[in-house]
Amino acid sequence: MYPYVFALHLLAATVWTGGHLVLAFTVLPRALRLRSPQALLDFEQGYEHVGMPALLIQVATGLWMALQLVPDWGQWFSPDAPLERAVSLKLALLAATLLVAAHARLRVIPTLSARTLPLMAWHVAAVTLLSVGFVLTGIAFRYGGLGM
Repeated sequence: MYPYVFALHLLAATVWTGGHLVLAFTVLPRALRLRSPQALLDFEQGYEHVGMPALLIQVATGLWMALQLVPDWGQWFSPDAPLERAVSLKLALLAATLLVAAHARLRVIPTLSARTLPLMAWHVAAVTLLSVGFVLTGIAFRYGGLGM
């Protein structure tokens, strides 16, 4: 079962991270150049239908795989072993992503304008960097976690 869950996790990570890279490197620069938040809003409206389910799939499959690799979830925050450190880092990245995304969704997007566009750009950059961090931390699992 693990290979199937892992494949689903990777596909969801591809959608989530790829979508944010497209947003950060194509949509955002155009919106900033034109000082038009509409490009971001249009992208967000379409991407949300695939991006949010992808994130939910990543969370569900990631938690399942973490339980397979480190069955005692109490050990997930142990700094003593590489796999546990990798799980901890993934959870920290998830918490940071949720905080930044919630702030964007609840505080920035409802009042998005040409004036607040730079603030939204910082949110896009943060979530994009966090998503790349997810990928790089995921690679660490292949090599036994962090800090071998």
